[in-house]
Amino acid sequence: MPPQVQLPLTPRLKIWFESEGEYAFGFGLCEILEAIQTTGNIKDAAAHIGKSYRHVWGRVKDAEKILGQSLVQTRVGGKLDHRSELTDIATKMLQGFLSLREAMKANLEREFNQRFGKLSAKK
Repeated sequence: MPPQVQLPLTPRLKIWFESEGEYAFGFGLCEILEAIQTTGNIKDAAAHIGKSYRHVWGRVKDAEKILGQSLVQTRVGGKLDHRSELTDIATKMLQGFLSLREAMKANLEREFNQRFGKLSAKK
């Protein structure tokens, strides 16, 4: 009997939401929203994830346009560092998306192991 062959396979999953065929929401936007939630402003959020302010603000505005909902509320000026916060809908979408993604990853891993576990490298 030949030896068991082990292949270095790891399943991956990429999901996103579309609206009328247009990208509306995905993991990249989740990272942006989490950074805004953590830092309290767009400038620091951009630095936190290594992107430009223009990129971060543009992605938020693009998503808001497609969704027809505000995702981030901003306040201009003032001495407070926390001038940006997520709207209720953004918080719900962020939590829901990340929860759905984790559930799908767990399901993918279970299904992958059933079908390919004997072929893949064990962690």
